Amino acid sequence: MCPATDDLPRRRLPREARTRQLLDAAWALIGESGTDALTLGRLADEAGVTKPVVYDHFGTREGLLTALYRDFDERQTAVFDDAVAAARPSLQDKARVIASSYVTCVLTQGREIPGVLAALGGSAELAAVKRQYQHTFIAKCAAILAPFSGPAGLPAPAMWAMLGAADALSDAAVAGDITPDEARAELQQTIIAMVKRHKS
Repeated sequence: MCPATDDLPRRRLPREARTRQLLDAAWALIGESGTDALTLGRLADEAGVTKPVVYDHFGTREGLLTALYRDFDERQTAVFDDAVAAARPSLQDKARVIASSYVTCVLTQGREIPGVLAALGGSAELAAVKRQYQHTFIAKCAAILAPFSGPAGLPAPAMWAMLGAADALSDAAVAGDITPDEARAELQQTIIAMVKRHKS
């Protein structure tokens, strides 16, 4: 089948579906060849579309990489929200679910995300997006853990410390320095200890 004919039905995809197709193709490309291999032209070839289609969706390589980070974080948020909603209303269970969800989500695409972040090292857009998601995550966790803390709730420094521990433990699990179960268990205990320390 000639490429031009094969590509015609693909162009009729709704924009949202096309974006999803391109992001999936980008993740697959990064998984196979690394972030350095990801260019808008290479993505167009992998997805079976023309370069203008990719440029229309992402504009630049930085725009594509930022979209990949957003995609990863949105998936992580959805998994996290579902798990927390299903957890029993105890500090032990809520801390376990927060820890397990965070570590598991990082492990899911943990080898690809560091490459994306490294490629976007000096990006102001990524810094803003990342900070936005950090604030959202901290606010969610503070609300989830509020019933188990003191009347003043959990202070911001404690929440940032928890996030730092979550990132460090998840990264160590991805690198193979510790096991995923060790990362989850240690993060759970860190969260419980933090809440108990600020209970009075």
